Amino acid sequence: MTEHNDPTTYSAEADTRPAPADDFEVLLVTGMSGAGRSHAANSVEDMGWYVVDNLPPKLLVPLVDMMTSSGSKVHKLAAVIDVRSRSYFDDLAAVLSHLDDLGVKYRILFLDADDEVLIKRYESVRRPHPLQHGRRLIDGIHEERELLAHLKERADVVIDTSNLSIHQLSTKLYDALLGTGPTTVSVHIFSFGFKYGLPLDADFVADMRFLPNPFWVPGLRELTGLNKAVSDYVLTSAGAKEFLESYTQAILTAIRGYSREDKHFVTIAMGCTGGQHRSVAMSEALAKRLREHGLSVTVSARELHRHRV
Repeated sequence: MTEHNDPTTYSAEADTRPAPADDFEVLLVTGMSGAGRSHAANSVEDMGWYVVDNLPPKLLVPLVDMMTSSGSKVHKLAAVIDVRSRSYFDDLAAVLSHLDDLGVKYRILFLDADDEVLIKRYESVRRPHPLQHGRRLIDGIHEERELLAHLKERADVVIDTSNLSIHQLSTKLYDALLGTGPTTVSVHIFSFGFKYGLPLDADFVADMRFLPNPFWVPGLRELTGLNKAVSDYVLTSAGAKEFLESYTQAILTAIRGYSREDKHFVTIAMGCTGGQHRSVAMSEALAKRLREHGLSVTVSARELHRHRV
């Protein structure tokens, strides 16, 4: 037991372990009130970040400590920090310096808009500015702009939302944080059986019933499309390869368009009679082809719970 108390042994072990923050990243979402922080937070959450809104800067360090601890599954933390934090906002510079000392990677996203646009947005929702305090709306906006000036200078990404729709803002956020193109679109493919009903949530539905049914082949009936014997039978059937090639290109064309139109989640349903053989095998095959193009693809099978050996 004494080996655990030996400082030399402990140091040697510690040097071989990666720092807890090595694969952890913090995104600070800030900027002018009314410039779109709430929508930005929603978009960032859709990208897979764990989002905390209106976080006092002093709480950022213990939150990072907790999330970089052993066993935590959170690797991306987005904190929305703004003037609603009042006096706590003054602590932000010290907190950022501390994150630097910890070796935590962080980026600052700053959203801005013209004064005239901010006034129109506040008048449309009929809410006071957080720094208005009984004064004119423009007084609160000017005070906030002065307070945030130094933070805007430090920002890694600055987006002016004055002339952007919410969809255009989302597209810019994806471009800034994930890059551009089809790889920003997440794809989910699932198999289903037509006899159990059409899916309601699919962007595309493909019918695999033009392929020979393994159900009628001795030795394959009790298997599923996840089994190699069934998969080989389906994928070598007449028309299977041609369909996969053409359908892959059609999906890629659509995904390229979706990435330009702020649609970043696509669901593809592939059906056969019972959802056990052809649709399962073809779903896996399509997923493989799309992954070869750098896309993030998940696969599920709606009817496999019905399978009985």
